[in-house]
Amino acid sequence: MTVSQRLPFPYRPESEVVAHRLQVVSAGLDWHAAAKTAAPWVQAVRDNPPPFWAMESLLKEYPISSAEGLALMRLAEALLRVPDAETAIALTADQLGRADFDASGDKVLARLSSTAIAMSKHFLPDAQESGLMGKLGAKTVVAATLRAVQLLGRQFVLGQTMAEAVKEADVARKRIGVRFSYDMLGEGARTDEDALRYLKSYKDAIEFIAARTNQTGALEQNDGISIKLSALHPRYEDAQSPRVMAELVPRVWDLCDAAARANINLTIDAEEVDRLELSLEVLEALTARVAQHHPAWTGFGLAMQAYQTRALELIEHVAVLGRKYKLRLMCRLVKGAYWDAEIKRAQEQGLPHYPVFTHKHHTDVSYLACARALLDAPDAIYPQFATHNAATIAAILQMAAKTGVPFELQRLHGMGEGVYREVLKNPLVSCRVYAPVGAHRDLLAYLVRRLLENGANSSFVHQLADESVGMEELLISPLRLEPHTSLPLPPVLFGSHAGARANSTGLDLTVPAMRDPLLAAYAAVQVPQVPEFDVKNIPDAYADCASSYQKWSKTGVTERAAILRRAADALQAQTPHFCALLVKEAFKTWGDAVAEVREAVDFLRYYADEAERIMAPIAMPGPTGESNELRLIARGVWVCISPWNFPLAIFAGQVAAALATGNTVLAKPAEQTPGVALEAVRLLHAAGVPADALQLLHGAGDTVGAALVAQPGVAGVVFTGSTQVAKIIHRALAAKDGPIVPLIAETGGINAMVVDSTALPEQVSDAVVQSAFRSAGQRCSALRLLCLHEQIADPVIAMIRGAAQELVAGDPADLATDVGPVIDREAFDGIQKHLLRLNSESKRLLAPAGIAQAATNSIANLIPPQAFEVPSIAAMQQEIFGPVLHIVRWSGDPLAVIEQINALGYGLTIGIQTRIDSRAQALARASHVGNVYINRNQIGAVVGVQPFGGEGLSGTGPKAGGPHYLARFCAEQTITVNTTAAGGNAALLASMH
Repeated sequence: MTVSQRLPFPYRPESEVVAHRLQVVSAGLDWHAAAKTAAPWVQAVRDNPPPFWAMESLLKEYPISSAEGLALMRLAEALLRVPDAETAIALTADQLGRADFDASGDKVLARLSSTAIAMSKHFLPDAQESGLMGKLGAKTVVAATLRAVQLLGRQFVLGQTMAEAVKEADVARKRIGVRFSYDMLGEGARTDEDALRYLKSYKDAIEFIAARTNQTGALEQNDGISIKLSALHPRYEDAQSPRVMAELVPRVWDLCDAAARANINLTIDAEEVDRLELSLEVLEALTARVAQHHPAWTGFGLAMQAYQTRALELIEHVAVLGRKYKLRLMCRLVKGAYWDAEIKRAQEQGLPHYPVFTHKHHTDVSYLACARALLDAPDAIYPQFATHNAATIAAILQMAAKTGVPFELQRLHGMGEGVYREVLKNPLVSCRVYAPVGAHRDLLAYLVRRLLENGANSSFVHQLADESVGMEELLISPLRLEPHTSLPLPPVLFGSHAGARANSTGLDLTVPAMRDPLLAAYAAVQVPQVPEFDVKNIPDAYADCASSYQKWSKTGVTERAAILRRAADALQAQTPHFCALLVKEAFKTWGDAVAEVREAVDFLRYYADEAERIMAPIAMPGPTGESNELRLIARGVWVCISPWNFPLAIFAGQVAAALATGNTVLAKPAEQTPGVALEAVRLLHAAGVPADALQLLHGAGDTVGAALVAQPGVAGVVFTGSTQVAKIIHRALAAKDGPIVPLIAETGGINAMVVDSTALPEQVSDAVVQSAFRSAGQRCSALRLLCLHEQIADPVIAMIRGAAQELVAGDPADLATDVGPVIDREAFDGIQKHLLRLNSESKRLLAPAGIAQAATNSIANLIPPQAFEVPSIAAMQQEIFGPVLHIVRWSGDPLAVIEQINALGYGLTIGIQTRIDSRAQALARASHVGNVYINRNQIGAVVGVQPFGGEGLSGTGPKAGGPHYLARFCAEQTITVNTTAAGGNAALLASMH
């Protein structure tokens, strides 16, 4: 039985899951007694705070939910990594200046200075205060802030090296009798070089611990290590499972083997929801090896996140695994650290439910149910309970006392010290401290996560420090609270009221039940053959379309909108079929195909809603005795010319916009992808669009396209494609006799990203790789020019190069493929021509030979990611529509960089990576582009959320998927009625009485 068969579907109704968890835990738990046990601990902590309470005091005065707390958090995240003093000063001034600490800033300076001093006295008791003040200067906010942030990290990081960490651990061990699990700081690897560096740090740590461990004593009492699988492989993803099993498992096994020989424990840390099945595959492969080579080792285990709705079933699965291999596994139960990211992912992907609980008390209930399950499987599991909640600890002690099962409690270094001081007065209770180890520059993401946990208003640690929170409120039973969802579900993200637009439904490709229908559809799909339209028949097609316009334009907007919504529902239902078509005809990867079907569904629904909104008549003010009304009316027959890079979404968006507003359509799809367009037209006809009102005319742009544009009587043209073709269409329309015909043109451009030295390199690398290379660089929004601050250019370039080398270029039908082929031979040859020029003029940073490829030689028109360092921004004279990135270094004023980008003449998107908020806004205002993306990738605009395009910036039209788009398809008409024509102003006369 596979992992996916053992675990339930991850997207289930939250209330049902919580109800089951309540049944599991309610019968045998006396919460009143648990709260009674916890109350003296809480009171003792409040009466006698632990020696170091400075961070809690700081967050109490400036909570994370406030502008001040947010500013401090951002400083903590970014300040330590900024290499140049000028930018560090700008960052500090920006964050502290934007928050209302007080008018002069003296208050926050004093607080930061006192916090730094308090931290120094705690961590550096031998330091001279005068010397410290000399370092601080006590005269500049920057110095005080930098010192405070550096020392803030000391609360959460045990040591910068294992030697420092073990020395600190030995002190704590003698003082309070705890054991440790060391964690090497660092997020997931982006490159194989990163992964090998993390592997070495784990190996060195195990050797260091082993040299100081009693290898014949009880393993549970020895220190151990925690490892992160995503740190040991740059592509730790479900789609790369074969690579992970072949490359990662041997690396982890070396660590397990060393830990087993040293008689210490090794715990695999928890990852995100979409990696759970993969983590369990790795776990089982390693468990089998442990059973074979070290059957007596009881130190192998993993962390489990109680906030996942599948947490209880996960424990059952691991218990089965332990019994199967006759091992006892260590299981660390945590609440979970990626909650906000999991919520956003589910919303962005349009998943049916959340894979995590949306209420804190739901997670608390799940935690208790999971604790019971762990205690009920002593033959296969050694339970480890990581929590800082006093009431939860008391409940665990109560449940464990009834079973007599050995267990241990765990806390994070720097958190929960006061509560555990009281709990550990019971000599029968064991505690392990999860202790990060690493340089300050590596602690940023970890530190921010801890600050968020401590600073969140619902956090027990935060409330414990707040004496205004009464004991009863602090220790309230989660079992008494009603289960319900606290956030709108992804399908109703845009509103749950009657008439609200439904979010398109997405798929999680890591879930077999969602993925398998796509693969089955691909095996069966046949791309329909579409004959080329004879140019001689265009006048007849136009005549039929114009005739149909007379009826369609008079069809009520409500009925037209209903037809589009039916089409959207039908398209949603046929997602596997249309995804398969996109993969087969347009060479989309599966992720891109799913996203495109969703975008098309969103276009249909959004324009249906917008048409009903904007086409309602508007009463205008005026003098008494007359009525004035403004309305929008359809223009006539529109020509819609769509591109091959989004053959479904843009095609459907153009057509839906014209039809929703009462126009009829002659649609010319891209020459390379007529099959997708034909299927879309068939779907719209089946939904109720008259056949003559929407006609498909397939053919070449210079024949069918040109003839359509030249056809007399055409009311408008909407076009998405190259700037060169848009200009040809513009000139052709301008030369026509008769009314001036509107052109809505969305074109590409040289899209840039500007990165300063406050940006997080890992975040920049992710954004660049996604924006420049995904979709084979064939998005009009794709990144073409990366502008890196010279202070961070070398390490960021190295990270991007390494990350790009891990991409798989190959067959788009393979789930493992990241980069498919470009659309056809003509595109391939054109890109190769540019690459030859770049090879002679620029410095190559990313060579094809270094790319991890899948069957590269057997896939036609495949171009792996390419990157070149160019001498200047001005050297960029032409867009290369493919996976080719140009990189330039900059220094000085970032506004000057924007001016140089603007001088290129055109652009559709720009990315800005900085932690200086005021700088981000200033650069955005100065950019002559349609879409600005700050601290994220710059592709994947969302209908109705991030309208795409830009009037006068790239193209000639309003933004697609935005509130101004449909008006361009309409003409305005006013109707004035003299209401006194029948003999007098009755309404005015009546008002006198």
